[in-house]
Amino acid sequence: MTIQVGQALPNVTLYEFIEEETPGCAVGPNAFQVADMVKGKTIVIFGLPGAYTPTCSAKHVPGYVQHNAALKTKGVDEVWCVSVNDAFVMGSWGRELGTKGKVRMFGDGNAEFSQAVDLTLDLTGRGMGIRSNRYAMLVKDGVVKALHVEEPGKFDVSSAEAMLALL
Repeated sequence: MTIQVGQALPNVTLYEFIEEETPGCAVGPNAFQVADMVKGKTIVIFGLPGAYTPTCSAKHVPGYVQHNAALKTKGVDEVWCVSVNDAFVMGSWGRELGTKGKVRMFGDGNAEFSQAVDLTLDLTGRGMGIRSNRYAMLVKDGVVKALHVEEPGKFDVSSAEAMLALL
């Protein structure tokens, strides 16, 4: 059953490619537990079918990069992009789209997070396997406060503009 408003996010692992070594984070892919990352924070998480895909690259991620400052003024601590790709791909894609310091690009390579929140999309018929559905959620201290899932082939309710209107 798809995660619902009022439910806590599952404590699964997401992977982020780190460009510069910092205390506790080595250069390269780093594993992070969702429960540890959401404590005491307001986070917008948006999921999408895949890195480098047309709508994701042209609209979804760029919208959250462009509206990052406005989201922060509305009380959002972090913005996460989650896709069923590995951390290397997500890191490369993030560099190309200028996400550094604005959108954390998390790889969900095994679809562990996407399956745990029941927001997967079966694109095996197109040779893409199981992917994340396109959605956006508002999470406060690990609890889902809003969830907007797109209809197949649509890009309306999960955009940065739609999230700003909600806030």
